[in-house]
Amino acid sequence: MLKKLSWPIILTWMRICLVPFFVGIYYLPDSLLPMSYKNITATGIFVFAALTDYLDGYLARKLKQESVFGAFLDPVADKAIIATSLVVLVDLNRTFVFAAVIIIIREITISALREWMAQLGKTKNTAVAYIGKLKTSLQFIAIALLLLDYHTNLVGNFFMLLAVVFTIISMLYYLEQAKKILIRD
Repeated sequence: MLKKLSWPIILTWMRICLVPFFVGIYYLPDSLLPMSYKNITATGIFVFAALTDYLDGYLARKLKQESVFGAFLDPVADKAIIATSLVVLVDLNRTFVFAAVIIIIREITISALREWMAQLGKTKNTAVAYIGKLKTSLQFIAIALLLLDYHTNLVGNFFMLLAVVFTIISMLYYLEQAKKILIRD
């Protein structure tokens, strides 16, 4: 049975569908699209995706269209655009490999932790916390600046280092939440 798609779910799917276009921009020949236009186009796609991340959650709450599927799909979309962007930035030599590795490992770890906690019926213990939202915001800012141009590289990498710090802090926070449950049970 196919349910009617809600606006939040449509926005989330749109974010996932943008990933190949985002990457594809950088594979176009420079004669077709010079690097400066690739940067602007990719940044535009990324910023649009970041905005839909905030908008889909807002609409889900406002329109009372929160769903289990939406709660599953939203982080998948976030991780797809973040991880892909980090790989592109490392490939373009615009950011640190260690930053990309730390962020991607954290995302995989927390996704696995949430899945495990869901199997235990403890999803509220690893629900998104403020520290996670702050981490995501810093990642979005850093990536957008680094995609835009080499002129924003210094500021972008400053935000990337901040994002890495908050990525580690948020991972430790979620692991601590899980530890409390496991020790109690």
